[in-house]
Amino acid sequence: MANKKPVFKPYYQHQLMAFPPTFDELIPADHTVRLVDKIINVINVEPLLNAYHIRGASNYHPILLLKVLVYGYVTNTYSSRKLAIACRENVPFMWLSGMSKPDHNTINRFRGVRLKHALRSVFEEVVKYLAEEGLLSIDEVYTDGTKIEANANKYTFVWKKSIQTNKAKMQKQLDEIWNYAQSVATVEDLLPEPPTAKTVSPQSIQATVDKLNEVLANNDQVDKKTKAKLHYLTKNYPEAIGKYKHQEEILAERNSYSKSDPDATFMRMKEDHMRNGQLKPAYNVQISTSNQFIVNYTIHSNPTDTLTLKSHLEQHENSFNRPPKTLTADAGYGSEENYALLEQKQVESFVKFNMFDKQQNTHYNQKYSFAANQLFYHEQKDAYICPMGQSMEFVGIVKKRTASGFEQQVRRYQAKNCKNCPLNGACHKSKGDRLIEINENLQRHKQKAHHLLNTEQGIRHRKKRCHDVEPVFANIKQNHGFRRFMLRGKQKVEIEWGLLAIAQNIRKKAA
Repeated sequence: MANKKPVFKPYYQHQLMAFPPTFDELIPADHTVRLVDKIINVINVEPLLNAYHIRGASNYHPILLLKVLVYGYVTNTYSSRKLAIACRENVPFMWLSGMSKPDHNTINRFRGVRLKHALRSVFEEVVKYLAEEGLLSIDEVYTDGTKIEANANKYTFVWKKSIQTNKAKMQKQLDEIWNYAQSVATVEDLLPEPPTAKTVSPQSIQATVDKLNEVLANNDQVDKKTKAKLHYLTKNYPEAIGKYKHQEEILAERNSYSKSDPDATFMRMKEDHMRNGQLKPAYNVQISTSNQFIVNYTIHSNPTDTLTLKSHLEQHENSFNRPPKTLTADAGYGSEENYALLEQKQVESFVKFNMFDKQQNTHYNQKYSFAANQLFYHEQKDAYICPMGQSMEFVGIVKKRTASGFEQQVRRYQAKNCKNCPLNGACHKSKGDRLIEINENLQRHKQKAHHLLNTEQGIRHRKKRCHDVEPVFANIKQNHGFRRFMLRGKQKVEIEWGLLAIAQNIRKKAA
């Protein structure tokens, strides 16, 4: 029997070819890199070209760098160093760059500086291109948000509450030493007024400290402990109050920020690896989608979705010269301010309010049958009827202001003789007569939303929202591994997310 030997295909590593293959031959016709090349070539990139000035040495062509960056984000290559290596070693990148070899500094500078004012227009051009092909709708969108960790140290934090506590301690110690100075001063009128919570500033603190030193430093009646306090106060308080003032300016309306990225706010992260919802510096990313294509995006330092809708809608109007015709969102956006905004802009909204799902449940309505929204309203008397049939009469109007400055008007109605009522304790838990607050404008918006959400069109939008906007975040985070921004500062984070949004849209079209 003949010996059988394995058979191998020919392998000639150093064999020369008469006609070497081109990169174009090595890339399949349906490869995603060809789609990136095609879209960037047909859209208007004039704002990007305008970012360059006629001076200095020659630059790499911005179209080249844009294609490399976009394809990098399509293929999960986010690092500028890895992109530079890919331009030397990876066939699709070498084909896109025309064998140019930009270094990582060039790529990073292009991403952080050149795209600063131009990327939004590139994204909008891509959206319009896809809309012309009928792949998405600019007028019918689904909105949601997610929190993505910032590239910031989670241990270098500043909290507004901590600043307020420290300032209160400083105020207390100043008052104590002020009162002591009053008792030993020879001429009380020469003492300045002590700084209050409203007047605390580096200048007022310094003036107070200087005067206290003038009164107490050379006074033999002052004990050593008080002099030590005064010395510590003189050395530290003016500088500390200046630092707190600067921190409060950075905080503005926020409760916290990270020292390594002051634009990032500490937010509770659902995807925390410890599974305990830790607070981490992050950004609140808001997107509007259509058929899982990203139509609009905005970056916010505020962790609450409720306060993001106004600027998000304004960005949509700036991009496409009109608001969307319909908008669908979850209960996180269901506030009076947002309902009023959508109504003002004539946007048909399918936005839940916080108790919408529970109120669809008959058992829940029976369990909370004494709730204010289930009481009968007597329009002629302008009174609500309590569960025992007594009239709850109007007692006044209260105006409230939300965190965003939106003014709400609440009407109050109060019952009488609740003390001897057999339902006392079940109807309400307050010690006195029951008092309810009714926001008529919010009630009107909720009734309108309830009606729209339960129409055939509303049910269709509610069902579609779950598999339109939410899978986009899941795809970017889980499938493409983007869970933490690489750049610092809100402006650069917007650039990074813009590249991710363009990459998501191109991947979706390629699929």
